[in-house]
Amino acid sequence: MAIDQVETGAWRMRARQMVAPEFVTPAILLTPSVLLLVLVIAYPMAQGLYFSFTNGSLMKAGHFVGIDNYIKLLSSPAFYHSLQFSLIFAFFNILGCYVLGLGLALLMQKDMPGRALFRVLLLLPWIVPSLVSIVAWRWMVADDKALFNQIMTLFGGSPIYFLSDSNWAITLVIVIKIWRSFPFMMLSLLAALQSIDRSLYEAAAIDGATAWQSFWNVTLPQIKNISIVLCLLMTIWSVNDFDTPWLLTQGGPANATENLIVLAYRYTFARNDVGMGSATSFITLFILMVLVFFLLRLQRRS
Repeated sequence: MAIDQVETGAWRMRARQMVAPEFVTPAILLTPSVLLLVLVIAYPMAQGLYFSFTNGSLMKAGHFVGIDNYIKLLSSPAFYHSLQFSLIFAFFNILGCYVLGLGLALLMQKDMPGRALFRVLLLLPWIVPSLVSIVAWRWMVADDKALFNQIMTLFGGSPIYFLSDSNWAITLVIVIKIWRSFPFMMLSLLAALQSIDRSLYEAAAIDGATAWQSFWNVTLPQIKNISIVLCLLMTIWSVNDFDTPWLLTQGGPANATENLIVLAYRYTFARNDVGMGSATSFITLFILMVLVFFLLRLQRRS
C-alpha cells in the first residue's frame, strides 16, 4: 500500500511538471519543427525504405519482394566499383582539403598586405554555385581545343583527354571537389587556430621549442577535436556528392567516376527501377553510419 501511494505521488508530480509553463512553452515552440522534420525527413525515409523492398518503378507501385533488391545489389560488380570509387573519392577529398585548408589557415594568421582580399578570393570556389564552377571546369578541359590543352600545346606538351581517359577523369573529379570544398575547411580551421590560447605558444618558446615542435605539440592537439568533426562532415558530403561526378562526366568514362549516389540515380531514373535505387541509397546510408560511428569513437577517445 505504501509503495502504491509513493508511485501515485510520483505520477502526480510528473503530471504537474508536464503542465507547468516551463514545459508547455518549449513543447509548443518545438512542435512545428518536429512536425516539419517528420514531413520532410522521416516520412520520405520511411517511404524510401518501403520502396527498397519492392520491385516498383516510377510508373507503378510494384510488389513486395523482400530483400531481393539488397541481395541483387550486394552481388553486383557495379555496386563494389561504385563503393570503391566513393571511398577513394572521399579519402583524397578529405586529405586534400585538410592539408590545403590548414596550410592556408596558418598563412591567413600572419599579418601581410592584402590579407582581406586574399581571403575573399580563396572563398570564391565555395561561393560560386556548383553548376557554374563545374561547367566552367568542363569547358576548360573538354577536348584538345579546350583552354587547358591549348596552354599545354603552347608550351610543347601533348593534350590530355580528361573526360575520355578513366584515370585522368578520376583525378579531375577529385581535384575539382577539393577546389570546391577547401574554403570551408580553411575557414573552420582558421577559427580554431585563432581560439588557441597564445600562452601555450609562449610557454613552448620558453622551453626552447622550434616552430615545427610548437605546431606538432601545441597546434595540432588543440585543433584535434574540430579536425575530427570537419573530417566527419567532409566524409558525409563526399560520399553524398552528386554534382561533381554527374555534371563533369556523368559517372563516366566507362563508369569510372560513378559513385554510390550516381549509381542510385541511374537505377531510379535511367533504368526505371525505384526498388534498386532505394536499396542503393539505404546501403549508402548504412555505410555512412558506420564511418560516422568510427569517427565519433575516435573523437571520444581523444
